[in-house]
Order: sequence, then C-alpha cells, then structure tokens
Amino acid sequence: MTDDLLLGRARELWTELAVMPVEFLSGGANVVVSPGSGLCPPLWTGVVVLGGAGIVTAPCVHAAQLMADASRKLSHEELVDEGRLREVLPVLDVLGPASLFYLDRVDFLPAHGGAAVEEVMCGGGELASLLTRAGEEDAGESGLEGITSAAFVLREGDDVVAAAGYRTWPRSVAHLSVLVAPDCRGRGLARVVSSAAVTHALDAGLLPQWRARPHPSRRVAHALGFQELGSQLSVRLGDGGDSAHR
Repeated sequence: MTDDLLLGRARELWTELAVMPVEFLSGGANVVVSPGSGLCPPLWTGVVVLGGAGIVTAPCVHAAQLMADASRKLSHEELVDEGRLREVLPVLDVLGPASLFYLDRVDFLPAHGGAAVEEVMCGGGELASLLTRAGEEDAGESGLEGITSAAFVLREGDDVVAAAGYRTWPRSVAHLSVLVAPDCRGRGLARVVSSAAVTHALDAGLLPQWRARPHPSRRVAHALGFQELGSQLSVRLGDGGDSAHR
C-alpha cells in the first residue's frame, strides 16, 4: 500500500467518525457542526490533522465559528498545539494531542524471539490484575478494557505483565491498545505483545491504527513499522462553545 493509499484509508475513517459530511482540505481545516461526532467526547470540539490537512467537528454553531476563525490564524500543526489554541480560543480543557500512526503489511516489523505470547479471550478476567496493577490513569490511557479482539499476553508465573489487543473501528480499522505492568517496563514487552495483536489484525484484513501520547508508546509504534500520519486533539471551549444547541 502506498503512502497515499494509507493516508486515504485513514482519512476515510475520520470523515466517517465525524458523522456529518466533511472532507480533508489541504488549504485549511474544514469545520463542520456535528454534535454526534466521534472525533471527541460529547459537547467537545474535535480536531484531526492527517497529511497536512485537517477536519474539525464542533458541537454547535458558535463553537464552529470560533474554530473557523482560529483555523484562519493557525497552521495545521498549530491547530493540534494546546498552547497556540489557548492563545486564540477560550479553552476550558484539552485532551491530547495524540499522534496517529498507521501500518501497511509490507512495512510491518514483527518482534521475533523471546517469551511466548498467549492468546486469551477478552472479558474473561485475565486482564483484571494487570489493569489494577497499572493504575487507573495508565489503564484508561491504554484503552485495553475496550478491546473487541482477543488479548495477547505475556506472563511471569501466573501474573499477566503485558497485554495488547485491538478494538474494531469503522472502515475495517483495528485500533490498537497495549499495557505493561509498571515494574516491567523498559524490557521490550510492549513490542512483543503488540506485534502479536498487529499480526492478528493484518490477518483479518484490518488496517492497524496506533494512537500515542507518551513517548514510549510512540517508540513502540515506530519499532513495529507504523507511519505517523497526523494528530488528534479534543478541546472544550468556553463562551458558549460547549453549548450543544446555541
């Protein structure tokens, strides 16, 4: 798959998640009112930039006007920069930015050797101790509780110390999740379990997506051959920007 085809598939995903019709425009961010957008939490504004073009979904007309004004002042990179957004918008809260990575099978760099990865069904309680061990913040960041695939795990004794899986998104996308016990990090375990999950997704004909904020997560994505194509950010605006029916 060429870079253009990979980018095209990624953009198709996010335009579908936007709910209301919108296209990525190279000349500026395309802003649309979409209260039901999947780019961000309810009543928030979502920004996705892919390949130098952006789309923005706003919960109401007022928020859309604020974002349209901001998009005329800011570059695509600045639209996913919290500091720059705060300079030109009444920002109440921000989630992100997170980098968006995608993988073509021909670029995949699977992990080889090491401990054997075990496949377990999600929802069976196998991951509960790992989620507790990692803490609420890291567990939530990983998204592991939301996977729809099997979980691919590594154990030390009876304890699961690393796990990865994916949630099936629209447009045949597999959204990857990975979590490693805090005291077991820095040993390459994330790459091993993620490699197994990616292999499963590719064999199912899915496009692997990796969304990363912490640097270690970005490093694992690069090690597996993922390409960074853009960024995502959610922002909650004041001055009526979080009113759904203005």
